[in-house]
Amino acid sequence: MTKLRKKLWIGFFILALLTLVVVNLSGEFNAGGTRGNWGPKTLEKLLGYAPEGLRKLPDLPKPPIPHYNLTSENANLTLIAISYTLSGLLELRAVSLAIMQSQT
Repeated sequence: MTKLRKKLWIGFFILALLTLVVVNLSGEFNAGGTRGNWGPKTLEKLLGYAPEGLRKLPDLPKPPIPHYNLTSENANLTLIAISYTLSGLLELRAVSLAIMQSQT
């Protein structure tokens, strides 16, 4: 195994562990919705107004895996982390395909 490959695997392992920590901590602190998932109604509730352009948009696209979770809310932390990662990869692929389609 080359040095670069070893460093990449170590980095991947660290990111996987950090994902587990973040998933666990967000549940402990009752974090609620993430900033990127706020719709017009949430923004209006938090800020007192919603930008006009955002209101004109139809409903924002729904994620392929609702709440980034394939299992129940009370599932094992490992299953939740795997579901969260899988959801992120699916969404990344969907965005990549959309970008590729728009460039052709």
